[in-house]
Amino acid sequence: MMVFCLLVAALSSPVVTEEWKADVVNFLDALVSSCVVVPCSFTHPRGPLPTSRLRGIWHRSTNHKEYIYNEDNTLIVDSFRGRTKLLGALGQNNCTLEIIDIKDHDNGPFCFRIELAKTSTDTSTTDKFSFVEQCVQFKMLTDPPKPILNHAKTAIQNHPYTVTCSVTHTCPSHMPKLTWNKGTADMATEIHREVQRGLWEVQSILTFIPEEKDDHTDVTCTAAFHEKPESSETMTLYVKRAENYNHIIIPTVVGIGTAVLFGVFCILMVKKYKTRIAELQRRDGSVLNRLSRMSRRIRSDGPGPSHTDQRSIWSRFSRRPKGEMLDLDHMPNNVKSKSCADGKISKPRFPSPKSQPKSCNYNEDLDDGDDYMNTVELNIYGNI
Repeated sequence: MMVFCLLVAALSSPVVTEEWKADVVNFLDALVSSCVVVPCSFTHPRGPLPTSRLRGIWHRSTNHKEYIYNEDNTLIVDSFRGRTKLLGALGQNNCTLEIIDIKDHDNGPFCFRIELAKTSTDTSTTDKFSFVEQCVQFKMLTDPPKPILNHAKTAIQNHPYTVTCSVTHTCPSHMPKLTWNKGTADMATEIHREVQRGLWEVQSILTFIPEEKDDHTDVTCTAAFHEKPESSETMTLYVKRAENYNHIIIPTVVGIGTAVLFGVFCILMVKKYKTRIAELQRRDGSVLNRLSRMSRRIRSDGPGPSHTDQRSIWSRFSRRPKGEMLDLDHMPNNVKSKSCADGKISKPRFPSPKSQPKSCNYNEDLDDGDDYMNTVELNIYGNI
């Protein structure tokens, strides 16, 4: 069984090693007046060979002699001369083709052909193989593809905001140049990547700080392709004010501060006036105390009768009717000595302050009583 497997392997190995293969992208978009790159790789049965022994040729699929690329420029058809070249090294099995200044009739299909020279100096070829089953055909684009903008719906004032602009292309040797109408070149970062075989994408990431004045303004990304075809995409920037409570905090703090200051002012004023009132009360109290002491001293030291005596004297004068006479026999001796000639005397009176002798005339006595009452009243009010 093992011998059989070895025989099968021995018989099949030459077939495998003698097989020629090419890997070419079959369909690509080509922008008219720009460029296109056709990725291509191949294998051959001779093993690793130097580039000097390999000859790479691109031709139309319908005519093997109509070369669109050849090392000998004289063999290239006029419509492609000077517009094509190989980007890869044939010694590394890379047959990638670049076509610039695309015309609207460069649609293909185009196929790759490899030729093996005898030696590096002998350009005659012994082996030739055309990969007619692996050809490329172009879809001609008259308008460049538009960039795609990716961004948040709303920007926040004074916060970093990022917008990404991306565009696909088929010419990595001359990548589109992305520019912005906002910010500076150093604010944008470019990234280039292969999306799939034969299709690349370039991205420009713009980061900036939006302000209030940027609200409802346009942000435009422009893609400039090789040989100046351009396309652009525009977005409207909506800037949301940064969330802050200054419009609430500031008036509140001002109001509270004003209330505190007013309260402190009121407290100080109340305290001040309480102190003043207390001083006035102490001062008035001392004056009243002095007046009271003086009044008591005058009443205690003065010659006038007391309030009780004054009332009794007044009662005597006010209640005793005129002409009432007393019998001298019932009067004391000291009163009898001062009687009148007819043996009758009036009611005895309290001696006056001036110690004047009493008059025997009743009318004069009444007048003297009136004068005395006036004097007593003056003394009373004066003491008060």
